[in-house]
Amino acid sequence: MNKNEFLKQLEIELKISKNSKYTLRNYMKANEELLKFVDKYPKEIETNDIKLYLADNYSNKATSSVILFLSAIRYAHLSIFNRDPTQSIKRPKKEKRIPTVLTKEEVKKLINIINNQKSKLIVSLMYACGLRVSELVNLTIKDMDFDNRIGYVRQSKGKKDRVFNIPLFLFDNLFYQSEEQKRKNKIFLFTGPKGKLTTRNIQKIVQKASIKLDLNKSIHCHTLRHSFATHLLENNVDIRKIQELLGHADLSTTQIYTHISNNELKKIKSPIDSL
Repeated sequence: MNKNEFLKQLEIELKISKNSKYTLRNYMKANEELLKFVDKYPKEIETNDIKLYLADNYSNKATSSVILFLSAIRYAHLSIFNRDPTQSIKRPKKEKRIPTVLTKEEVKKLINIINNQKSKLIVSLMYACGLRVSELVNLTIKDMDFDNRIGYVRQSKGKKDRVFNIPLFLFDNLFYQSEEQKRKNKIFLFTGPKGKLTTRNIQKIVQKASIKLDLNKSIHCHTLRHSFATHLLENNVDIRKIQELLGHADLSTTQIYTHISNNELKKIKSPIDSL
């Protein structure tokens, strides 16, 4: 089996398994790059080939990138050749980093600094409902149930559907946006001049606003989701309810926000202050 046949078979396996388009893209890319590096037939790839590739290309990358790469190679070779050349490669421990979070005042400033009304609405909705950027670009008009003031995220990460509440503050603007899109015979809630928005379109909006705001923080679309969860926790919303709102399969994923939310910790005085 040559490289092209191997990659085609991998694509078939990924599609049969109903993997997301992001998994398909990442797994295909990882295997394609490894094949280009080793210049061997796929079945001839050995553990040392993979280790050498990692040493040359992944030594400065995040742990999560290494884990993803090894998962991609393992999946491909198990599916096609029923063997795992990554088996003896020790996986690095996943880093536990506290993500960047904005204060409520900083979120307000970020939203207000955006001049375009549609862009302002997009960023407001991402924060208000804790949406991933991929979830926002895939929202359709049919996903919005204005009668019951709820919206639906369809087949998101982990192939899960979930419900979100349409905020009263944004209700009128979202309803108007929906009606305008209907009038234009559009499917998606938000579109651009070239049709459906991409995640990159939204990332540019947030990036441009963050540069103007100049907060000395690394701000991305996901920062709004982190901020949403943290602010709910600071408002004493039960963590299991936050888990449902975020669509996390595992509570441990949500529990990182207990480390970020430090409003209560700030109130604790050091014992040296009472000496």
